[in-house]
Amino acid sequence: MTQTAIFKDSEADRSFRAKWFANRLVVYGVLIFWAIICLFPIYWTITTSFKMAPNVMKGNLIPWVDYDPAWLGWRSLGLSPDTIGNDSTVRDEFMKRFLNSTIVALSASTLAVILGSLAAYGLSRFSFRFGFMKNDDISFFFLSQLILPPVVLALPFLVLYKEMALLDTRIGLILLYTLTVLPIVIWIMRDQFAGIPTELEEAAMVDGLGVWGAFFTIILPIALPGMVAAFILSLVLTWNEYFFAALLTSTHANTLPVMVASQTGSQGISWWSMAALSTAAILPLIVIGVVLERFIIKGMAAGAVK
Repeated sequence: MTQTAIFKDSEADRSFRAKWFANRLVVYGVLIFWAIICLFPIYWTITTSFKMAPNVMKGNLIPWVDYDPAWLGWRSLGLSPDTIGNDSTVRDEFMKRFLNSTIVALSASTLAVILGSLAAYGLSRFSFRFGFMKNDDISFFFLSQLILPPVVLALPFLVLYKEMALLDTRIGLILLYTLTVLPIVIWIMRDQFAGIPTELEEAAMVDGLGVWGAFFTIILPIALPGMVAAFILSLVLTWNEYFFAALLTSTHANTLPVMVASQTGSQGISWWSMAALSTAAILPLIVIGVVLERFIIKGMAAGAVK
C-alpha cells in the first residue's frame, strides 16, 4: 500500500526556501569569517605566550601540531607553575602595575559614568542655553573633545601636573582618564535617557516623588544596562590607554600598557614575554565582557528602539 502526499510545495515555495537557506549560509559565512579575523590577534597572543623563540620566528600557529607548548613567556614573568611559589621581582612589578591599572581604570570609569549619566539626564530632560549654545550644541561640544589628538594636550598637561604635584600619581591619571571618556559616556547615556518616556517620571511625580526621587527609583533602573555598557567601554579605553600613562608616570603609578611596551632590549623584542604579559593584561577584560555580555547588548540596543 503506497501513500501519496496530499499537500506539496509549489515551485515558488521551493525556490524561496532555497534562496532563504542560501542567504542564511552567506550571512553566517561572513559572520564566521569576521569573527575569525577579530579573534585571531587574541589567539595569536595567547599561543605566542607558550612558544619558544624558534617557534615564534618560524610563525608556528597550532599548538601540539606545529610546536610543543612551553612556559618560556610565563616563566619570564614569574607566573609559570615552577616559579609561581618563588620570589620574583618581575612578578612583583607586574602585580604593582596590575594594581595601578585596576585602581585607575575602575575609579575613572565609575566617576565618568556617574558624572556623565547626570549630565546626559539633564541634557535629555531639561532645556539649557549657554550663550548661543543650546542642548544639541552642548552635546556636540562634549563629543567634539574626542577630535583633539592626545599629543596636542601633552605639553599643557605635563606643565599643569608638574605645578599641581600630580605627576606619577594615581589620582592624576584618574582625573585625566575621567575627562577623556566622559564625552563617550554622555553620548551613550543621552540616547539611553531620551529613549525612556517622560510619562514615567510624570507619573512618579504625581505619586509624590521629586525629580531626584523619580530619577533614582524609576529612570535609573531602566537605564542600568546602558550605564553598564558605558562603564565597560570606559573601562576598556582607560585600561588600554598608553600615551598619557607613559608621559605622566615614571615609577609609582605606571600601568600595564607601559610595562607591555617596555618588553624590549638590546637583542630585540621578547615576543613570548610580551605575549604572556599581554595575555595577563587582557584576561580581566575578557572575563568582564563575558560576564556582562547581556548588559552590553541591552545597553547598546536600548537607544535604537523608541
